[in-house]
Amino acid sequence: MDTDKHGFEDPLTEVVLGAAFEVANTLGPGFLEKVYERALLRELATRGVKVDPQVVFEVIYKGHCVGEYVPDILVGDRVLVELKCVDRFTSEHAAQCLNYLRAAGKATCLLINFQKPKVEWRRFVL
Repeated sequence: MDTDKHGFEDPLTEVVLGAAFEVANTLGPGFLEKVYERALLRELATRGVKVDPQVVFEVIYKGHCVGEYVPDILVGDRVLVELKCVDRFTSEHAAQCLNYLRAAGKATCLLINFQKPKVEWRRFVL
């Protein structure tokens, strides 16, 4: 579910978004996704937030691992962050976030796009 239109607020996601805005304002658009990921990791760490990059979550089917999902960042052991550098978000990006949430057993995922001069983002909550 995309909850931005429903007034959902979470202090940790607000910290992540503030850090993303700082990264975007400092670097501007045009870099590769990995550059923004590294900058966001550094910015969150300077804000005292626990971050883990590229955490692997297994997809389990009837007791067997049938795949893996790897979101860009796990923040505070509870918020997944998926970064993009794209012209626009697509339904595939939304599906990716929802699949990450199901595989990880987490409740919140932020999808953040650094492609344009103004950061675009969506919050998904299961």
